[in-house]
Amino acid sequence: MEQMERGADDKFHDECGVFGVFGSPDSSALTALGLHALQHRGQEACGIVAFDGTHFNSRRALGLVDSTFSHASAIAQLPGHAAIGHNRYATTGDTNVRNIQPLFADLACGGFALAHNGNLTNAHTLRQALVEKGSLFQATTDTEVFLHLMAVSRKAAPCDRLVDALHQVQGAYSLVALADNMLIGVRDPLGIRPLSLGKVGEAVILTSETCALDIIGAEFIRDIEPGEMVVITEEGIASSRPFEKPRNPRFCIFEYIYFARPDSFMENRSVYEMRKNIGAELAREAPCPSADLVVPVPDSGVPASIGYAQTSGIPFELGIIRNHYVGRTFIEPTDHIRHLGVKLKHNANSAYIKGKNVVLVDDSIVRGTTSRKIVDMMRSAGAKEVHMRIAAPPTKYSCFYGIDTPKTTDLLAHNYGVDEICKLTGADSLSYISMDGLYRAVGEIRRNNDIPQYCDACFTGEYPVPLTDFENNRTGANVTDLRERQERRSR
Repeated sequence: MEQMERGADDKFHDECGVFGVFGSPDSSALTALGLHALQHRGQEACGIVAFDGTHFNSRRALGLVDSTFSHASAIAQLPGHAAIGHNRYATTGDTNVRNIQPLFADLACGGFALAHNGNLTNAHTLRQALVEKGSLFQATTDTEVFLHLMAVSRKAAPCDRLVDALHQVQGAYSLVALADNMLIGVRDPLGIRPLSLGKVGEAVILTSETCALDIIGAEFIRDIEPGEMVVITEEGIASSRPFEKPRNPRFCIFEYIYFARPDSFMENRSVYEMRKNIGAELAREAPCPSADLVVPVPDSGVPASIGYAQTSGIPFELGIIRNHYVGRTFIEPTDHIRHLGVKLKHNANSAYIKGKNVVLVDDSIVRGTTSRKIVDMMRSAGAKEVHMRIAAPPTKYSCFYGIDTPKTTDLLAHNYGVDEICKLTGADSLSYISMDGLYRAVGEIRRNNDIPQYCDACFTGEYPVPLTDFENNRTGANVTDLRERQERRSR
């Protein structure tokens, strides 16, 4: 799978990023800067909607933030004291302009703009029911379901209409919304997707990650809690709970492994520190005493590699150099050119690799295609041995909560054991961090198998939110996945 900003190209597609500002005359400019910081969470499209006290103004486009909002003229078209923005990577819906967020609708309660990070697991079921009642959908993204549910609500205020919608949807979501003189932030009941609150001057900020606060010089206040709604107006910040407070939140553990930027803080933990801890735990669980060097697969493998090197005492070197000026690999016309495609993004630092036994640290293996190419690259550069160490347990199951993963049957670890994957990648040895090791690295004693502390469904197949559309087989999902989940439940 492609990555435009991080790591190897057989990883997960990035999820979306959301950002909101209330109380600044420069709200659109601040939002554009915030979206720059969140670019790693989505590169297909971006958009901003601003409110000037009378009108909602919007600009949305396919492509990166820099190509859409880098000119003063673009910001000048978005006046207002409040704004929300979105970076998109499609997990549901086509890649076209009609699906670019924030989405906007003129409701009976007034204009309403919405940006959504996550995925609804009953969106198709809700959509079919709404269409049968006369709703006319304009987009194919699941986010539009929120607006239609709000449109048919009998509540008067936009917040109450949104709560009506929230009680009908299932899935993972962090939302930022803009109504008449009001910024709203909501996090799903289990807190699977992240959302943080900050402040710069008198302006209040909502963002997917704290790195977006840093870029505008904002102060981090706190994380929005699982199941919490905050409503920001000129009178201040009001917090409410549309749902009962969950006894066991299930924050996505893959944020710590890969999704988030390493300079962000999530759930009061430094992402960079968590990744170093994972590498350290991996070094304790899977040492490689014959190794001469620890080499990261850039960029996402770097912090774990540092942790592995520091704990093992093996020198750390940048044995692979990444080209940061390459986006998607072009459509390659021949097998020969196709196999060269990995070198567009990565090249071996052969002066440090030749004649060495190398520990190659990566954040995960999904399909395994790039892992094989990277191992081959190491051998071509003269490495004597290549030992792979993976900073995540085997990825065996698809994600239904906002990450565009392959079907389960396309995941390497779903089909093969560790020894078989080692042979397929061509490595001399291969080890993954254990589930308990991963949980220790992020501050837990071990995984609580009865009530897991995180969402780790991509490793375990234990989905904390019902998969209504999937189980109804209405979305073309792989029937094998459904059968396996049903068999696990019956055991």
